[in-house]
Amino acid sequence: MAGGRRLEIVHRSGYRYVTDVVASFNEVRMRPAEVGGQLLVSHTLEVEPGAVVHAYRDYWGAVVEAFDIHHPHRVMEVVASSVVLTPAGHPGARGVDWSDIAELAVQDRYCEYLMPTGYVDEIAPDDPRYAMVEQLRGLASPADAVRAAVANIHEHMTYTPGVTSVFTTSGEAWETGQGVCQDFAHAALSLLRTLRIPARYVSGYLHSKEEAVGETVVGESHAWIEAWFGGWEAFDPTNHRTVGSAHVKVASGRDYLDVPPLKGLYAGGGSEALGVEVQITQLAGDEQMPW
Repeated sequence: MAGGRRLEIVHRSGYRYVTDVVASFNEVRMRPAEVGGQLLVSHTLEVEPGAVVHAYRDYWGAVVEAFDIHHPHRVMEVVASSVVLTPAGHPGARGVDWSDIAELAVQDRYCEYLMPTGYVDEIAPDDPRYAMVEQLRGLASPADAVRAAVANIHEHMTYTPGVTSVFTTSGEAWETGQGVCQDFAHAALSLLRTLRIPARYVSGYLHSKEEAVGETVVGESHAWIEAWFGGWEAFDPTNHRTVGSAHVKVASGRDYLDVPPLKGLYAGGGSEALGVEVQITQLAGDEQMPW
């Protein structure tokens, strides 16, 4: 773990209901993954009102913590607390040629990360973004195209909370030129999938850019992408920075809809979000290893 970080994450979320809810069924994706050298030291999930939590692994490989509440309640809150060891850097791809990406075996194996979704559209020839697609297609390698696409997204879009919603599509975010990390990720995925480069959405957390032992960063969940060109490599289009020890991966999928931190169904009146707060603290270096 030399060069990595030990991060403590406290993620609070939930709902407030207008009238009594007599039953709710909920899924939580807040448990950091154990992939790419990232190690989970501890994790707990507290639910109010109290409920029995069952964990399972979903189709995309993420650990889902699910619970039902079957008595009247007006507020439902979850608090996920984790300590994770992050590596200094996430795995890099070895790189392949355009002809390798176009092989039927690759296109078939990663077909789910090549298809358009409700959030990630395929860019048509009459779309203003298509000129960029053509420029990217003319670069020497898929790796060059991925890096250029991420740079172009970061240059074109401005991080602006409140302008978009969780339902904003990649095309809408590009046209607006503003959004949050979810929008940056979806916009990048549209470019890459139109190029037939497999790419997936990643949800997780982000601490400060520089090492900051004892400093707590308060914010929300973060999102970035992973692209396949001989292997999966991660990129952060929102910040145009290396995905490394400050990033904590939780889950990945085709788009945001596959990996929401909290979702559920309920029987009762309307609801509103309690709000989301994520506190991430870097713990002291001499506590980095749990053994």
